[in-house]
Amino acid sequence: MNTSTAVAGDPALATPDQPVGTSERIITLDFIRGIAVLGILFANITAFGQPLIAYFWPEALSGGPTAWDRAIWFFQLVFVDHKFRGLFSILFGAGVYLFTERAWARGSGRWLQFRRLCWLLVFGVIHYFLIWHGDILGAYAAAGMMALPMLKWHAARQLRVGIWIYVLGSLVFLAGFTGAYLVSTTPEVAAYAPADARESITEAPQKALEETDATIALYGGDSYPAIVRHMATEEAGGFVNGLIIIPLMETLGLVLIGMALFRMGFFSGGFDSAKMRKWGWRGLLGGLAFTALVALWPFASDWQMFRTLLVFNALGRLAQVPVALGAAALLVVNAQRLARTWLGSRFVAAGRMAFSNYLGTSILMVFVFQGWALGLFGKLHRPELMLIVCAVWVAMLLWSKPWLDRFRYGPLEWLWRCLTYWKLFPLVR
Repeated sequence: MNTSTAVAGDPALATPDQPVGTSERIITLDFIRGIAVLGILFANITAFGQPLIAYFWPEALSGGPTAWDRAIWFFQLVFVDHKFRGLFSILFGAGVYLFTERAWARGSGRWLQFRRLCWLLVFGVIHYFLIWHGDILGAYAAAGMMALPMLKWHAARQLRVGIWIYVLGSLVFLAGFTGAYLVSTTPEVAAYAPADARESITEAPQKALEETDATIALYGGDSYPAIVRHMATEEAGGFVNGLIIIPLMETLGLVLIGMALFRMGFFSGGFDSAKMRKWGWRGLLGGLAFTALVALWPFASDWQMFRTLLVFNALGRLAQVPVALGAAALLVVNAQRLARTWLGSRFVAAGRMAFSNYLGTSILMVFVFQGWALGLFGKLHRPELMLIVCAVWVAMLLWSKPWLDRFRYGPLEWLWRCLTYWKLFPLVR
């Protein structure tokens, strides 16, 4: 048995209502997931501490952007944005298949996975409406459900369909944002657009800045119920979008790619290590170089809104899969060695508790930023937000391993398992 998939214990010997034990875990997946969950915080921090549009368009930062804000936006787009979400989505796909495979071995099946995903959707609803509008759990639950009928496809078919879904979604994003950019900058193109579309695009930058002020007033205020009421009455469509549009445009494709790669042995030593390194570096460096080139474009346009959105949401997204897979390949071939180090073992622990760390971070950020708590929303720019990222990274790495030394699962992992199997499992070792 290859060391990167070393699994002590046969899942087929367990009963159908038993979850995976600690000895059955795959260290490589936990290690990479630990890195990914830290990267997700880096990607999300601006949307935690500033109005959402400022995440995409630096000009919407409260008080206006500084040179450092723009520089960090560039760095983040090149190295972080889309890439860690892509990596996390691929790992989620691998995890969905792994869970179902073990359920089959224990005499259960897709129904158990469906129930598990339904509870993930419940967590997503709570996260979106009560904690933070940037939830991704709902999209993962929806994509996982969409993928259930495809679980028994051949791995090659899963990979092929996943790539097609992802490519088509990327083309739709590219067409939409390119169209808006051309209408906003090219009169000859704008002449063909409907009058209401031209008006909406023309007014969009000023409207975005006005909405930024309103968002700062809402989240910087002293009423948490007002925020929840706003999410329920004004932002419910965003959650529905996350359940349908995002999975169909991106998440489902990445989940299928993750399933296929897991089955092909990508995460378990089934590929030649030398080739993994070669293609890993090519995907990583090539994707980063491409993203760096397109990320320079807004600097040459005085940060015109629709050009910046085109770069961030469409062009900058084109290298998501090459970078994510390149990084994953390099991490896979080094995971067993790195996981045995002091720092690596803490990434493994953070990965085993990725659900708790992800939701726990959101809860912590509520207390840091909302006005009824510390009230820092709209007051910190990207450099200061990076300090918060570093502090939370340290906390994740410091608390995860001691927790798992004492407890069998992370707190939310334990709750999710109990709900999935509808059975109370022991938490303390």
